[in-house]
Amino acid sequence: MAKKSRTPPPPRRVQAPVRREGGSRGAAGAAANERRQRLILYGSAVSGIVGLVIVLLVFLVFHKSSSSAGQSQALTQQFVRCGGSLHTYPSEGRGHVFSLSAKVHYKTFPPTSGKHYAVPAIFDQYDQPLKEIQLVHNLEHGAIVIQYGKDVSKADVAKISDFYRSDPTALVVAPLPALGSKMALTAWTHLGTCTRFSESAFKGFRDAYRYHGPEHFPPAALQPGE
Repeated sequence: MAKKSRTPPPPRRVQAPVRREGGSRGAAGAAANERRQRLILYGSAVSGIVGLVIVLLVFLVFHKSSSSAGQSQALTQQFVRCGGSLHTYPSEGRGHVFSLSAKVHYKTFPPTSGKHYAVPAIFDQYDQPLKEIQLVHNLEHGAIVIQYGKDVSKADVAKISDFYRSDPTALVVAPLPALGSKMALTAWTHLGTCTRFSESAFKGFRDAYRYHGPEHFPPAALQPGE
């Protein structure tokens, strides 16, 4: 009797593991994605804020520069209208000398900076010329020095006196015969000249440059008699 062949049973199907959403790994991945998205949003926001700040700073600097330039130009025109000019010069230094007779060469007349006598002039109005080498020290402290030539009219000298008395802090007034018909206002590195008194020019110069010397003194230390 013939043997029956045995057919092997079909292989058993093995079910692959099913990836379940929402497990611990899925939750961690979702949280990581959320953190990444949050960081991207924060980074974008910070970049935007930084960019805005930069734009604002550039605008403010430009606006301030434009405003200062406009004010300077307006003040220059005031001096032109009173027969003079307004100039700013590079500093010539701040060294001290210890004799009023010392010889110092200045690049402007009257001087606006440079070596000067170690003791400043007393703040006041004078009827006699002072040493320029001493007045430069007052400029260093933030003063305004007003001087007038021998040919300036008595009427204009009286107006200068009235201007001085209206606000004498940090001001020195004195004749300077060599100026001739000119009046000169000096501050540290600044020089304005007129051939006739102009209250607007004088006030504009005083308000723009007073207290701005390289050595800063409070107004209380720059009073008449100090």
